[in-house]
Amino acid sequence: MNLTDTQLSELRRKLDQRHASLLEEVRDELEESENQQYVELLGRTPGDIADESVADALADLNLGIVDRHIREIRDIEATRARIQAGSFGTCIACGADIDFERLLAYPTAKRCLACQQQRERTYAHQPTPKL
Repeated sequence: MNLTDTQLSELRRKLDQRHASLLEEVRDELEESENQQYVELLGRTPGDIADESVADALADLNLGIVDRHIREIRDIEATRARIQAGSFGTCIACGADIDFERLLAYPTAKRCLACQQQRERTYAHQPTPKL
Protein backbone atom coordinates (compact mmCIF):
# COMPACT_ATOMS: atom_id res chain seq x y z
CA MET A 1 0.00 0.00 0.00
CA ASN A 2 1.26 3.44 -0.80
CA LEU A 3 0.00 5.23 2.31
CA THR A 4 2.44 7.47 4.10
CA ASP A 5 2.88 7.24 7.86
CA THR A 6 1.05 10.56 8.19
CA GLN A 7 -1.89 9.31 6.13
CA LEU A 8 -2.05 6.06 8.07
CA SER A 9 -1.95 7.96 11.38
CA GLU A 10 -4.78 10.20 10.21
CA LEU A 11 -6.89 7.19 9.23
CA ARG A 12 -6.15 5.45 12.54
CA ARG A 13 -7.18 8.58 14.44
CA LYS A 14 -10.39 8.78 12.43
CA LEU A 15 -11.15 5.10 13.10
CA ASP A 16 -10.45 5.52 16.83
CA GLN A 17 -12.72 8.56 17.08
CA ARG A 18 -15.57 6.83 15.25
CA HIS A 19 -15.14 3.67 17.33
CA ALA A 20 -15.32 5.65 20.59
CA SER A 21 -18.33 7.60 19.34
CA LEU A 22 -20.20 4.44 18.35
CA LEU A 23 -19.47 2.74 21.66
CA GLU A 24 -20.79 5.79 23.50
CA GLU A 25 -23.95 5.88 21.36
CA VAL A 26 -24.63 2.17 21.87
CA ARG A 27 -24.01 2.44 25.61
CA ASP A 28 -26.29 5.49 25.91
CA GLU A 29 -29.01 3.94 23.78
CA LEU A 30 -29.03 0.75 25.83
CA GLU A 31 -28.92 2.56 29.16
CA GLU A 32 -31.59 5.15 28.53
CA SER A 33 -33.76 3.06 26.27
CA GLU A 34 -34.83 0.19 28.47
CA ASN A 35 -37.88 0.32 26.23
CA GLN A 36 -38.76 3.77 27.59
CA GLN A 37 -41.05 4.48 24.64
CA TYR A 38 -42.82 1.20 25.30
CA VAL A 39 -43.31 2.07 28.95
CA GLU A 40 -44.58 5.57 28.11
CA LEU A 41 -47.07 4.34 25.54
CA LEU A 42 -48.34 1.51 27.68
CA GLY A 43 -48.52 3.78 30.72
CA ARG A 44 -51.20 5.86 29.02
CA THR A 45 -54.79 5.05 29.64
CA PRO A 46 -56.68 3.75 27.86
CA GLY A 47 -54.10 1.53 26.12
CA ASP A 48 -55.09 -0.42 23.06
CA ILE A 49 -53.55 -2.73 20.51
CA ALA A 50 -52.47 0.23 18.34
CA ASP A 51 -50.45 1.70 21.22
CA GLU A 52 -48.77 -1.67 21.73
CA SER A 53 -47.96 -1.90 18.01
CA VAL A 54 -46.40 1.55 17.97
CA ALA A 55 -44.43 0.77 21.11
CA ASP A 56 -43.16 -2.49 19.59
CA ALA A 57 -42.16 -0.68 16.39
CA LEU A 58 -40.24 1.95 18.38
CA ALA A 59 -38.43 -0.73 20.38
CA ASP A 60 -37.54 -2.57 17.16
CA LEU A 61 -36.28 0.67 15.61
CA ASN A 62 -34.02 1.33 18.59
CA LEU A 63 -32.67 -2.22 18.38
CA GLY A 64 -32.10 -1.73 14.65
CA ILE A 65 -30.06 1.40 15.29
CA VAL A 66 -27.98 -0.37 17.94
CA ASP A 67 -27.48 -3.32 15.57
CA ARG A 68 -26.26 -0.99 12.80
CA HIS A 69 -23.80 0.64 15.21
CA ILE A 70 -22.50 -2.75 16.32
CA ARG A 71 -21.94 -3.81 12.70
CA GLU A 72 -19.96 -0.62 12.13
CA ILE A 73 -17.90 -1.27 15.29
CA ARG A 74 -17.08 -4.73 13.95
CA ASP A 75 -16.05 -3.20 10.60
CA ILE A 76 -13.71 -0.84 12.43
CA GLU A 77 -12.20 -3.71 14.41
CA ALA A 78 -11.71 -5.71 11.19
CA THR A 79 -10.03 -2.66 9.64
CA ARG A 80 -7.68 -2.41 12.62
CA ALA A 81 -6.79 -6.07 12.09
CA ARG A 82 -6.05 -5.38 8.40
CA ILE A 83 -3.80 -2.49 9.45
CA GLN A 84 -1.90 -4.83 11.82
CA ALA A 85 -1.64 -7.50 9.12
CA GLY A 86 -0.39 -5.01 6.53
CA SER A 87 -3.29 -5.59 4.14
CA PHE A 88 -5.12 -2.33 4.85
CA GLY A 89 -5.73 -0.24 1.76
CA THR A 90 -5.61 -3.18 -0.62
CA CYS A 91 -8.80 -4.14 -2.48
CA ILE A 92 -10.05 -7.59 -1.44
CA ALA A 93 -11.46 -8.15 -4.93
CA CYS A 94 -8.67 -7.15 -7.32
CA GLY A 95 -5.64 -6.54 -5.09
CA ALA A 96 -5.19 -2.93 -6.26
CA ASP A 97 -4.51 -0.06 -3.89
CA ILE A 98 -7.54 1.79 -2.53
CA ASP A 99 -7.18 5.54 -3.03
CA PHE A 100 -6.40 7.58 0.08
CA GLU A 101 -9.34 9.89 -0.70
CA ARG A 102 -11.71 6.90 -0.59
CA LEU A 103 -10.19 5.69 2.67
CA LEU A 104 -10.43 9.17 4.12
CA ALA A 105 -14.15 9.30 3.28
CA TYR A 106 -14.78 5.67 4.22
CA PRO A 107 -11.91 4.31 6.35
CA THR A 108 -13.36 0.79 6.55
CA ALA A 109 -13.48 0.38 2.75
CA LYS A 110 -12.45 -3.12 1.67
CA ARG A 111 -12.71 -2.57 -2.07
CA CYS A 112 -11.41 0.00 -4.53
CA LEU A 113 -14.05 2.25 -6.06
CA ALA A 114 -14.33 0.29 -9.32
CA CYS A 115 -14.81 -3.06 -7.53
CA GLN A 116 -17.30 -1.54 -5.06
CA GLN A 117 -19.35 -0.07 -7.91
CA GLN A 118 -19.34 -3.45 -9.67
CA ARG A 119 -20.43 -5.17 -6.46
CA GLU A 120 -23.28 -2.72 -5.96
CA ARG A 121 -24.47 -3.21 -9.56
CA THR A 122 -24.29 -6.99 -9.19
CA TYR A 123 -26.10 -7.18 -5.86
CA ALA A 124 -28.40 -4.15 -6.15
CA HIS A 125 -31.49 -6.21 -6.80
CA GLN A 126 -31.11 -8.69 -4.00
CA PRO A 127 -33.70 -8.33 -1.27
CA THR A 128 -32.55 -6.75 1.96
CA PRO A 129 -34.12 -7.24 5.37
CA LYS A 130 -36.73 -4.67 6.32
CA LEU A 131 -38.14 -3.74 9.71
